[in-house]
Amino acid sequence: MNEHDQYMADFMTVFHTLERWGPGCNTDSLKALSKLPTTPANILDIGCGKGFSTRLLAQHTQAQIQAVDSEQSALDKLGEHTAEQGVDAQVSLTCASMTALPFTPKSFDCIWSEGSAYIMGVEHALMQWRTLLDDNGYMVISDLVWLTDSPTADNQAFWKSEYPDMQTVETRLSQIRQAGYEVIDHFTLSEQAWDDYYKPLKSRVAEVKASMPNSRAIKDIEHEIMIYERYLGEFGYHMFVLQNTPC
Repeated sequence: MNEHDQYMADFMTVFHTLERWGPGCNTDSLKALSKLPTTPANILDIGCGKGFSTRLLAQHTQAQIQAVDSEQSALDKLGEHTAEQGVDAQVSLTCASMTALPFTPKSFDCIWSEGSAYIMGVEHALMQWRTLLDDNGYMVISDLVWLTDSPTADNQAFWKSEYPDMQTVETRLSQIRQAGYEVIDHFTLSEQAWDDYYKPLKSRVAEVKASMPNSRAIKDIEHEIMIYERYLGEFGYHMFVLQNTPC
């Protein structure tokens, strides 16, 4: 196993047992859903992971939901959850890259993507995914943003390395409007959204660290946790609730 493969194997050892793979909480997701002027009927959940948002949307709407992720093990777990919840008839699972989604144009009246658009680049996602929305469809995305114009130096250096395209809220709003969307609402995710992600992650790292003493993945995750504990408030996840505006 080469160095990259070992890194990814160690990374998945940590995350495999965790339910959330990024910051988020039901309260914030439901808040975003409540901002939509109408309840969607056909939702595309991109980068769904193990499906917290998918299951919540199935519970609180009658929509048919297409849940997409590139990690099959996450989709398998989501399938188990939807069956247990009794909403599996509403949810279809697709293992695919978000950069090559196998759907026809204007197939959905809502695209939902919490914490994953950064993978392909937010501006690129806004433009490419828009083709899958009907003319007045909605998009709900969350993204990591700067909440200050003057972050602490080591905090800024960390995120410059980890997420070079991290922007302020105002810059993202400008990009969103330029891409052809109306902003219905936007808000910063709560501290609960971070606690629901980082507290289990920190416990999991402590659990496996002794068996992986030289893991670079473990060291990187610990560094990110330290940044969160010291500097949350200088940065945060921000939810954007948008509507497609036809040309």
